Amino acid sequence: MLLFFRFLFTILSSGLRRRIGPLDSATLYYRALPHDCDLNFHLNAGRYVSFMDISRVELIARMRVLRRVLKRGWRPIVGGGQVTYRKSVMPMERFSVTSRVTAWDEKWFYIEHLIHKSDGALAATGLMRVLFRGPRGNVPPRELLALLGAEDLQSPEVPK
Repeated sequence: MLLFFRFLFTILSSGLRRRIGPLDSATLYYRALPHDCDLNFHLNAGRYVSFMDISRVELIARMRVLRRVLKRGWRPIVGGGQVTYRKSVMPMERFSVTSRVTAWDEKWFYIEHLIHKSDGALAATGLMRVLFRGPRGNVPPRELLALLGAEDLQSPEVPK
């Protein structure tokens, strides 16, 4: 339930943050609360993914297309991902999640998430494959880029 409040706060406050372009990164800051941690007294592996989810929505909101996407009935859907855990985030420790679109193809956007501990150490990395689905099926990335006014933007190389 508390992740819902973090999500809601992120959505409401994203409009106050600087607008970003399709290839820019966005960073959010969190604190690992006791209920985010598991029996090993560090951030639960599932919470890493949940914080990445919130950060992806922040990325879309900061590009200033979230409302237009939702009005069209489009919803972001994760089709797969790879998370590598490197260091533990301890209870009450601050950490950041930096997210950016790394590439896209005819169907998918590839979004990278980097989670850094308060001392700057890399705690985890995530690479997610995301598509947008609308009432008539999958939305090609070119349509979302057109909403951004970046229809001519070429994708960087798609990660392996």
